[in-house]
Amino acid sequence: MQRERVHTKIAGIRTFPLITVLGTVCALLAQAAGGWLLGAGILGLAGLIVAAQVLEARQRAADPGVTTEVAMLLMYCVGAYLAYGHAAEAIAVGGGIAVLLHMKGQLHGFVSRLGDKDLKAIMQFVLISLVILPVLPDRTYGPFDVLNPRQTWWMVVLIVGISLGGYIVYKFFGQKAGSLLAGLLGGLISSTATTVSYAKLSRTGEGAARLPTVVILLASTVVYGRLLLEIAVVAPAFLRIAAGPMVILLTLMGVVALYFWFRWREGPAEMAAQENPSELKPAILFGALYAMALLAVAAAKHFFGDRALYVVAALSGLTDVDAITLSSSQLVAAGRLDGGQGWRIIVTATLANLVFKASMIAALGQRRLLLRVAAVYGIVVAAGLILLLFWPWS
Repeated sequence: MQRERVHTKIAGIRTFPLITVLGTVCALLAQAAGGWLLGAGILGLAGLIVAAQVLEARQRAADPGVTTEVAMLLMYCVGAYLAYGHAAEAIAVGGGIAVLLHMKGQLHGFVSRLGDKDLKAIMQFVLISLVILPVLPDRTYGPFDVLNPRQTWWMVVLIVGISLGGYIVYKFFGQKAGSLLAGLLGGLISSTATTVSYAKLSRTGEGAARLPTVVILLASTVVYGRLLLEIAVVAPAFLRIAAGPMVILLTLMGVVALYFWFRWREGPAEMAAQENPSELKPAILFGALYAMALLAVAAAKHFFGDRALYVVAALSGLTDVDAITLSSSQLVAAGRLDGGQGWRIIVTATLANLVFKASMIAALGQRRLLLRVAAVYGIVVAAGLILLLFWPWS
């Protein structure tokens, strides 16, 4: 993708994957036929590169790419691989090559539509996930033996990855997104930032509170789905305990949000501007928040008992529910926190977050928007409190 973006003429978004698979298939063949096959593959590739450079130097072709040539080499190796009885793998590789060759227009179009800031966001995610993560130590440090650098940064990778996925979709559809997509993407990228942006938008005139109402409620609904995804990744066994009450709150918020969407759905509406979610400084800040939440939960349980956990959850959830969700899930997975306590901490954080977002709307938005959203939030908070008190612990 990076080479395609800078308009290299020899190899781009299709050729590099083909070269990589060529190396893999040659290595697999070499295990059965001898290491000379690896050398032959390298020589063949080098010959193609030299030929392409010569053509470019002589200006015989405006685009001396080697995609077809590499695919020919690779299909030769696939044919050889079949002879060793690896039919399923060979057929899968052959099908993948066909798809990669066929999707030339779509792949080139995708890269051409990415701006420099978008590519920067992707490369920053590469830095966060593929450069920093592998070199961090995988052991615990500090008081209560809960701070693991690699584990902490893995949570950063998870959150940034979810947000980046929403951001990339936003870059392609944000200019023509309807209220439904605006709400869904806003919840994936940042429901708090979406709430602030659309609260300000509601002050632009009569009837301006309709779109913000729909988007803010949809974004708040997506938060519960996002948290369920985080729990499923970090502590799959914990999901069976946490899913019931959280799905109830998701459904309650979602039904009301869809009611307003069906009532006021309109044509395309440009989304509020979204920031790049993979900047290194916010990633480090989130890592610090996660570590603080992890340490705070462990310390509160150790020194003050279970009741202090909900105070920590409420304070943490005011501005960010991801950190307390991931830290609680991690402690449940490690057996240091009861599952019933775990989901209650998370739900407490989400309720505090709703209160915080309502206060943002009160400060920045139209009064009509506040009345609508606060009424829905009030219902969800009441339902959440009932679940906290009466839902079974196991």
